[in-house]
Amino acid sequence: MPRRKKIFPCGHKGYGQVCHRCAQDQEAQEQAVRSLAEKRQQKMEWEATFDNDPIDLRELPDYVVHKARNIIEGLSERRNYREFGGKRLRHNRCIISIPVTRNYRMICREEGNITIPESVLSHEDYNVCKPGS
Repeated sequence: MPRRKKIFPCGHKGYGQVCHRCAQDQEAQEQAVRSLAEKRQQKMEWEATFDNDPIDLRELPDYVVHKARNIIEGLSERRNYREFGGKRLRHNRCIISIPVTRNYRMICREEGNITIPESVLSHEDYNVCKPGS
């Protein structure tokens, strides 16, 4: 006696106890919800890291934030700004410009032998105004 296809309440046809097609769809939907929740959690954790920064880095791209944090950490460990390619400005020797990436610069002020980060500017903003004046 040949087996007959069963019609499930969802309208699909099959041989098993449950509709595997609907089970697959439900599993995919649950996975999407879990993935979205994980992304939200990661974003909240990322946003929380900005509270520990001495300067505002929120508006910058992620790769710039990582590099700027490495420079800030190095400066807080009393490493010399020249290790990061930094230079003093000609019009105000107390202000130091450190390249973060090709398109971003960190502006620092030197007080005594301490280099204090003040801001990270895009190269365009940096060229338009004289930082520190």
